[in-house]
Amino acid sequence: MKVETLSKIDKSNMYNVLKEFGNQVYDAYKLAEGVSLKNIDVNKIKNIVITGLGGSAIGGDLVKNVGLDDLKVPLIVNRHYSLPTFVGRDTLVIVSSYSGNTEETISAYKQAIKLRAQIICITSGGKIREMAEKYKHNLFIIPQGYQPRCALGYNFVSMWLALAKLKFVSKKATDFKNVIRILRESSKKYAVPDIVTNDALRIAVALKGKLPIIYSSVDNLEAVNLRWRGQLSENAKILAYGNLYPEMNHNELVGWKLNKNILKNTVVIFLEDPADHKRVKTRMTITKKIYKEYSDNIFSLSSKENTRLQRIFDLIYLGDWVSYYLAILNNVDPTPVEVINYLKTELAKIK
Repeated sequence: MKVETLSKIDKSNMYNVLKEFGNQVYDAYKLAEGVSLKNIDVNKIKNIVITGLGGSAIGGDLVKNVGLDDLKVPLIVNRHYSLPTFVGRDTLVIVSSYSGNTEETISAYKQAIKLRAQIICITSGGKIREMAEKYKHNLFIIPQGYQPRCALGYNFVSMWLALAKLKFVSKKATDFKNVIRILRESSKKYAVPDIVTNDALRIAVALKGKLPIIYSSVDNLEAVNLRWRGQLSENAKILAYGNLYPEMNHNELVGWKLNKNILKNTVVIFLEDPADHKRVKTRMTITKKIYKEYSDNIFSLSSKENTRLQRIFDLIYLGDWVSYYLAILNNVDPTPVEVINYLKTELAKIK
């Protein structure tokens, strides 16, 4: 496979977007650092709700995982038209919609206004930008021209620095510098489609024609697990399944028994982190032995980087490239999501 041949399938040039992801995170940090927050009463905030869908919500999941030992108040990610009943004046609501026109997020935003919540918006424009400017809510404006899932750097960094400015998490300036370095170094490797040196391409080849099943711990890598599944679905246009430890050991594990013809067509991917609970590590080791009877392809993937933030972005970047190369192997353009656009068109007809 040659770089020159990728563009025949990748007509929207997602290759370049992925290649420049480290620069996106760098740009995102500079942009977010320049935003001043006003009219937020930090002392009253008892909980945080990040509301969004799809690529605009995954940043919130990352905040939860990265902030595992950092967050000062409870935080949830809301993926719905309405907000939880506890939301009120003591809630910080972060409204996240890349396009600014996500109907579920607009609905939740309107409810946050009615409930007198404290509000920060993150968007590239659309209705949400109009509302934020009308109500004088704090606003992070991120660049247009991306697919929402490809703007993860802008999305996550805006959320993290917003919370850092309010002293709910630490700023992690040095950590972000290392993330940018890691992404730029990895880009040089993943951008060359050589199966001998490129782990992303090697994994993509193993996934072709198979059903990926992705496992991780619930605390450290849940967001990475979700990101891998979402990227495989949107980019490679395949179904991808996943679950979390230790919960899956109490139910799903029993399902690895029948339907052996289906199970033989799976690829099992373990996303592992050094900070995983020692008993979770033991559970993973034991269940891998069980899976080997049913699946011929089992990958154990982890990052050797120093901090949770660095390891998370290291694994996310690998997964993004895996989904990209699998799209190429499947002979589908990774960027378009026609069925989502069709759904939105049909929904617009029904009010």
